[in-house]
Amino acid sequence: MESRDFNIVAETGIHARPATLLVQTASKFSSNITLSYQGKDVNLKSIMGVMSLGVGQNADVSISAEGEDEADAIAAIEETLKAEGLTA
Repeated sequence: MESRDFNIVAETGIHARPATLLVQTASKFSSNITLSYQGKDVNLKSIMGVMSLGVGQNADVSISAEGEDEADAIAAIEETLKAEGLTA
C-alpha cells in the first residue's frame, strides 16, 4: 500500500472542477484509491464521495492506493493536485 499526506492550500478547497479531475485521474488505475479526511474515507473514483467530504482550504488529507499500480496512481494524483494548485 502506498499512502501520502497532502495539505490543501487552494482557497476554494477541493470543489467540483478539481474533484472531477482527481476522480478522472484515479479512475485510470486499477488500484483501490482512498481519500481520507477528518476520519472519513471515500473512494477517490467516486465524485459524490469526494464532494461529500467538503474538503476546504488548509485541510490535511491522506490519499492511499492499494493494488498493482499503486505507486503510479499516487504519483499521478500528486501531479494532478499540484497542477490544479490544490497543494504546494
